[in-house]
Amino acid sequence: MLKQLHISNYAIIDEIKIDFSGKLNVITGETGAGKSILMGALSLILGDRAETNVLMDREKKCFVEGIFLVEGKKEVKKFLKENDLDAEEELVIRREIATNGKSRAFINDTPVNLVQLRVLSSMLVDLHRQFDTLELGESDFQREVLDALANNADLLNEYQSGFRKLTLAKKELLELQEQKAQFNKEFDYNKFLFDELQELGLKENELEDLDNELKLLSNSEDIKTALTKTFFELKESEQPIVQQLKTSINQLQPFSSYHPSLPELLQRLQSTQIELQDIASEIEVVNDGVNYDPKRIEEINERVSNGYKLLKKHGAQNTNELIGIKNSLEEKLQAVFNIDENIVAKEKLTHQLLEQATKQAELLSKNRKAQIKPFEEKVNKLLAQVGMPNARLKVQLVSGELNVYGIDRVEFLFDANKSNRFEPIRKVASGGELSRLMLCIKSLVAQSIDLATLIFDEIDTGISGEAAKQVGIILKGLSKQRQIICITHQPQIAGKADAHYFVYKEIKNDAVKTNLRILTQDERITNIAKMLSGEKPTAAALENAKELLN
Repeated sequence: MLKQLHISNYAIIDEIKIDFSGKLNVITGETGAGKSILMGALSLILGDRAETNVLMDREKKCFVEGIFLVEGKKEVKKFLKENDLDAEEELVIRREIATNGKSRAFINDTPVNLVQLRVLSSMLVDLHRQFDTLELGESDFQREVLDALANNADLLNEYQSGFRKLTLAKKELLELQEQKAQFNKEFDYNKFLFDELQELGLKENELEDLDNELKLLSNSEDIKTALTKTFFELKESEQPIVQQLKTSINQLQPFSSYHPSLPELLQRLQSTQIELQDIASEIEVVNDGVNYDPKRIEEINERVSNGYKLLKKHGAQNTNELIGIKNSLEEKLQAVFNIDENIVAKEKLTHQLLEQATKQAELLSKNRKAQIKPFEEKVNKLLAQVGMPNARLKVQLVSGELNVYGIDRVEFLFDANKSNRFEPIRKVASGGELSRLMLCIKSLVAQSIDLATLIFDEIDTGISGEAAKQVGIILKGLSKQRQIICITHQPQIAGKADAHYFVYKEIKNDAVKTNLRILTQDERITNIAKMLSGEKPTAAALENAKELLN
């Protein structure tokens, strides 16, 4: 509820602070006294655009501040948490207009943008002004009314959870189908590439190894000559190097004890002799294995040539990259076979979710349809009570495609003059008719919907007498569950107030200012009497005022 409204330097308001009751608050005053200015100031903290011409004193800023009690408002607490705003039992919304015309908004002293302000204020205040269609003409609100009367909340939540799963499953199925189409489009080409690589059957590092082997075979005769010559010099010449070393060792051996360095030198010579003998043996083995093989050279040349063609074709740098490309192509080909299984499974899931969602949507629709006739009858009866005896409301429910709210499109149709020409509310209802129609509807669903503070600006336009009395009775009943703020010219409505505020103009420092005060019981009697009979109320009007208050 709106606990307090503080306005400073707005239009012809110098400074006003209003403490509201939690029930029915009525604001009265002469035409032109400034009631609409109050609503204009309030609309600033609801997110309306700010104009610089509202500054009464251009030397100081204008501000409007509302203090709201939000205990138990889960939706509000969730919004504050999601936007990193302090969540307290009291919520302070402030709007400032600087002398340069720049506007700023704050929630609990934290700067916010107008979008955030509008979203939050919509959870707190429901303002109905003359010629404002607001949510009454919106299909979502109309559907919410039927759902509230049908107690569809739990079923709707369950349905929406399933509908989200269905939407996701449909999206995933479409992606799989598109993926399959793309796979099919590329399948033949990928299979050709894979078969080409598979047929070549390269092993890890094979092309690099073949390159080395080819170099060896191509130079085998020169290599064999060099190896043979080296082996000959080491072991088979007239004076083999190994034999010469052995002779040198034998010559030095008798003198090894005569010089301290000789034993070490002898040991090194013996090690060298052994190493050269071993080298000669390995050279012989290698030499036996090196043979010129033109057939093998031809085979290698052909395989390397085929391998290098594929390297160039695929932009690969080595054999292993080519093998990686082959593996990737194999996975793509395998995916074509796997995707059919995935599509079948996803189609089955989508069908199950669709069946479930359709059943729940049909149940939602059935519950809504059951409420239409009694709802129309109650609203039309209330419309007659509030001075619209010829007006009728008709609810149109049209089934269509599954959507997040079911299969229904709800439209409230209105006929103001028993013409049997029903048109959508947003097209035919006037501002005063809309306000009274909204009052009738919300009085019926007040128990079922967590309504915000309801503000009605001149809901009494075009009515008087018994109709005004009935509006007052409805407002009074509605205020038992929700805070109501109502600007009115009707004494019958003013008499129902829990708190009665009077707006008036006064001359202050040679300037006209709008001010407001809460009336005492005696002041209320006088004020309502003036509303009944004029500036100088008669004794009868005073008695009538007392009767209205009682």
